[in-house]
Amino acid sequence: MLLSPWPQSLFGRLLAASVAAVLIAQAVALLLIAQEREHFMLQGSVREWVRRIAETTLMLAPLNAAQRADALAQLVASQPAHPPHVMHHSAGPHPMSAHELGRGFLRLPLLTDFESALREQLRAALGPSYGIEIGATREPAPPAVALPAPFFEAHELALHPASAQRYDVTVRFGDGATVTYRVMRTPGGAPLPRNLFLNLTLLVLLLVIVLYIAARNITRPLSDLARAADSMGRDARPPPQLAERGARELRDAARAFNTMQDRLHRYLDSRTRVLAAMSHDLKTPLTRLRLQVEALENPPMQARIGRELDEMESMVREALSLFRGLDDGGPPTAIDIDELAAQIRDEFADMGASVTISGHALRPFTGKPQALKRCLTNLIANAIKFGTRAEIHIEDGADLLIRVRDWGPGIPEEELERVFEPFYRLESSRNRDSGGTGLGLSIARDIAQAHGGSLHLANAAGGGLAATLRLPRRR
Repeated sequence: MLLSPWPQSLFGRLLAASVAAVLIAQAVALLLIAQEREHFMLQGSVREWVRRIAETTLMLAPLNAAQRADALAQLVASQPAHPPHVMHHSAGPHPMSAHELGRGFLRLPLLTDFESALREQLRAALGPSYGIEIGATREPAPPAVALPAPFFEAHELALHPASAQRYDVTVRFGDGATVTYRVMRTPGGAPLPRNLFLNLTLLVLLLVIVLYIAARNITRPLSDLARAADSMGRDARPPPQLAERGARELRDAARAFNTMQDRLHRYLDSRTRVLAAMSHDLKTPLTRLRLQVEALENPPMQARIGRELDEMESMVREALSLFRGLDDGGPPTAIDIDELAAQIRDEFADMGASVTISGHALRPFTGKPQALKRCLTNLIANAIKFGTRAEIHIEDGADLLIRVRDWGPGIPEEELERVFEPFYRLESSRNRDSGGTGLGLSIARDIAQAHGGSLHLANAAGGGLAATLRLPRRR
């Protein structure tokens, strides 16, 4: 069985979906913040470089070739000896190093079109009379006028000089002369404060805690409702009323369940009282009839009427057992299934019946001992009556399986479910000697369902009928 990464419980699914939604929302928010900062840095850097390039270009434009060459030589000579992207601060007693300036920042890589933004703003600043070409600096780098990086990128370039991207901006004058400027910028991505990630992490943790509490408050009443519904019918004593708490819909569901439970127990109590009264009223005339039959002087007639009375008493007794269910007068206890099966086998062996057992239970099963004994006894008696012998096979795992098989004629497929109906008997077994009352299988299935299990019949491959009693292990 493949394990699904998606939780199976409602609580797990609510929590997982909520946490996933929070994480996605935080990731999108972080991306939008980084994108906005990247746009701000890009526009700020481009505006600064455009201003410097435009000022220098407009200063060189009126000069002739010799004057322009002298001016360019002076610009190159005036450049600082250190790389143009490194900025020194002489003011203040404690100058901030590049490492200290970059500490506390993280970068989120984003794709930005730096060249396009720089070209558009340069054309707007210089006008159509100047030609503009922008491209990555070739190796070896040709001579160019180096422009210092803006302050908010200078410290990043100082921290990571090897990752700096260099671009050459070539401006062509109207007379065909050109001047090349060199700019250096950090790779795509805006620097984000580390405190931003810390704040987002704390926010996610806080939201997860709140969502955990909210999901638990929603699912706990549902779990209580499921346990109450599962326990209803397992005990003759009515369970306590389910607490009506939680959201309005959950309170309405708990109130409806309590109302249903109260009506059901009132109905069962009324039915039990009626059947008890009927049983008492039937026993009195049956006793009088039996006394009258014993006074008859006709032995054949006496035997025939006696069998009729025995059948009537058996039907009354079985009907009361059916409606009484699993009320055996005690709470559920741990049952040794192997010992219970051996006890039933010995009882049938004393009556001359053949019952064999294979397999074993791994641990005790919690249930009603007398009710389970009656269920297995009915199945084995049915197997012996129609199949001469019974085989019991026990399997234990996630569910406890008890299979009772006979070697009789089996049951037609269309009758496999109908035989569980009260007082229903197959045509071939309607005689009084073997037909019974038609309540044994009904009682057995009621007991199985009262324990949260099931009872199914199937025709075995090699002949005969197999009854499978499935009892779930409680987790």
